[in-house]
Amino acid sequence: MDITRDTPLTSFPGVGEARAKKLEKLGLSSAGDLLTWYPRDYEDRRKVYSIRDAPLEGRVCISAMAAEHPRLARIRKGLELVQVKVVDHTGALHLTFFNQGYVERAIRAGEDYIFYGTVEEQGRRRTMVNPIFERVGKQSFTGCIMPVYRLTAGISNHLLASLVRQALPCAAQFPETLPQSVRQEHSLAAAEFSLKNIHFPKDEKALELARRRLAFEELFYLAAGFSFLKSRRSQGGEGVSIPPCSKAEFLSLLPFVPTAAQSRVMDEVAADMASGKPMNRLVQGDVGSGKTAVAAYAGWLCAQGGCQAALMAPTEVLAEQHFKSLSALLAPAGVRVGLLTGSLTAAEKKKVRAALAEGEIDFAVGTHALISAGVAFRRLALIVADEQHRFGVAQRAALASKSGEGTSPHVLVMSATPIPRTLALIIYGDLDVSVIDQLPPGRTPIETYVVREDKRQRMYGFVRKQVAEGRQVYIICPAVEENPDAALPGEESPILNLKAVKTYAEKLQKEVFPDLRLGILHGKMKPREKEAAMAAFTCGETQVLVATTVVEVGVDVPNASLIIIENADRFGLSQLHQLRGRVGRGQHPSHCVLITSTRSREAMERLHTLASTTDGFQISEEDLKARGPGDFFGNRQHGLPQMKLADLAGDMRLLSQAQEAARSLLDRDPQLIQPENRPVWERVRRLFADTPDIFN
Repeated sequence: MDITRDTPLTSFPGVGEARAKKLEKLGLSSAGDLLTWYPRDYEDRRKVYSIRDAPLEGRVCISAMAAEHPRLARIRKGLELVQVKVVDHTGALHLTFFNQGYVERAIRAGEDYIFYGTVEEQGRRRTMVNPIFERVGKQSFTGCIMPVYRLTAGISNHLLASLVRQALPCAAQFPETLPQSVRQEHSLAAAEFSLKNIHFPKDEKALELARRRLAFEELFYLAAGFSFLKSRRSQGGEGVSIPPCSKAEFLSLLPFVPTAAQSRVMDEVAADMASGKPMNRLVQGDVGSGKTAVAAYAGWLCAQGGCQAALMAPTEVLAEQHFKSLSALLAPAGVRVGLLTGSLTAAEKKKVRAALAEGEIDFAVGTHALISAGVAFRRLALIVADEQHRFGVAQRAALASKSGEGTSPHVLVMSATPIPRTLALIIYGDLDVSVIDQLPPGRTPIETYVVREDKRQRMYGFVRKQVAEGRQVYIICPAVEENPDAALPGEESPILNLKAVKTYAEKLQKEVFPDLRLGILHGKMKPREKEAAMAAFTCGETQVLVATTVVEVGVDVPNASLIIIENADRFGLSQLHQLRGRVGRGQHPSHCVLITSTRSREAMERLHTLASTTDGFQISEEDLKARGPGDFFGNRQHGLPQMKLADLAGDMRLLSQAQEAARSLLDRDPQLIQPENRPVWERVRRLFADTPDIFN
């Protein structure tokens, strides 16, 4: 049959309705989809061994002849065995196939085959279980570099690879969207060649050429999109010009002297807001570096200029904390701070919304409730987004649309997740970046220890010692409740031994600390319950708080001096660093204990990296290497289009080349209106389809 990019997968032999539904789970419904479903790995099946010389590690190809007709045996209901002996000039190999009855008819005595699988030795016999096999001379999946794909239940790699192979001819129908000048300048392979060789490369060189071209393309469109955002911003609406005020007046409100880094970033923010252009600035600072004071300064400047500011936090607990600290700081200067969260009563929400519309609130603090319908501001001039990677570009745009008057509000994004500089330039490509690279004096260094299960009793003793000295303790668990359904019968569950907040807190209270006051905090609690649990810990009523990572961001309890993280190997390094930052906020020596029972050397090395440094940027580089950008940011909440092939950590050189190419193209044709550049415009628009109103 003639296959085009749009040929539905149901037209392929062997793909009925049921299989098509499974393939759809992977986002695959047409032949064209298959070609952009890039392999996650490759197996080199080019080398063929004799039976005697085949190594025992890893999977290998062996060429041999079937010495007999396969024997089929039904052991019990649901279990069939096919066994067959194959031979070559060096010896015999005994093959066993489980539940593959068709093999009895597929392998014929006297014929030569290539078998691909793992060779094992049982006494003097060499064996192989469930190998892939093909007739010599009719090979598709042996004797080549074989792609390995991400799969879903009911779809095997063999099936997916055979579908991709059938779809290869339609690679010629993919248009060449990269401008000829860019391809020549960077020696990039053609689209058709790259699409074919990313799946079934002739050799390593062809694979490298294909991968480089396709990864470059992704990074190029990403960089072009962000350059667009930046240029749209600079031409965009006028920003509200906030006249500079006496900085000394604001500093007199602070209960501390700001660091030089804080003071520098405050000046950058004030200059942006006075410029008449909309500010779009990311303030990065490690845990506890004092970003909130910068946000308070920006809000204070707004209020002095007769405008409103809004701060959007990712959780209610954090929004309430910001509300309290900003009210305490700014009320003496006459700045009216208001709170709007989902858990307020209908009457309370109505009152706050009316005050916002009338301009009776100068600085609104809230969660996503701030961008809900029915919320209007009188003169919104500043948006502060806390922990940007939890907000996409879309949420920022939704809040910005509430500013009215045809002006664009200033945007200040605060992130305590230190992000490697090159990655920040891509993810926050539409923002200017400020870094607060000093910690305030008096921040206590945190000692970090990696502890095995056998030291648990000693660790409990350390908890008692801290509480006896009047301190408080966090115990962090990776799960809310135990999950008995996590594994199939007979399998060990990957999360069976994880500490679950509910049951672990009960056990600790009954058996370990019956005389201490324990609290519990997790994401499934109602907002009011969370608030009460956090308030009890903040005021010292609760001595030990057993929690999930709800406490990760920004919660401030200066009296907490110890944080214990159970199953620490289950968390990313950046998240562990964030959690560690919950302690060390007061005058007392502080400690972080990472408990693990992992046997993975790699996981232990990662934990020891965390124990050896408190430099958030160094930690984030390590984290990015280990996990890649998708996991680094959690789900796709960061507004970063999904990369299929490019690896933002490993492709740094390619990234800077792609950024340079995008910049140079946009310098020559800022609106991408020349005919040869329209395909770039279309691709960028599709890539940023989630970002409202930017490419319309």
